[in-house]
Amino acid sequence: MSVQDDLTAVERSLDALVQAVGKLQARIGGGLDVRRVRSDTDHLRESLALLKEGLAGAPPGRPAAADDEMVPIPDTPYNSALWTDAEDEGLGAKDRHAP
Repeated sequence: MSVQDDLTAVERSLDALVQAVGKLQARIGGGLDVRRVRSDTDHLRESLALLKEGLAGAPPGRPAAADDEMVPIPDTPYNSALWTDAEDEGLGAKDRHAP
């Protein structure tokens, strides 16, 4: 079974779940619990759509990877003058005592 077949099967199952929740809502009313389940099914639909979008751009057999950019780190010496007037995080200024 291919990934596309699996996604189609999940989509069909989700459609059946949405129909069942609709029938249940018609029988017992739209209380808080039923609305929560309906909201969960809507979130599942959105998540499945995002999954399908992510897999559409991925090469076959490999999951989609985030495009991480390389951040160059220069070999030049660190310029400590940039931080001379900054306070140490959580400790305060140099001339004051920590709590």
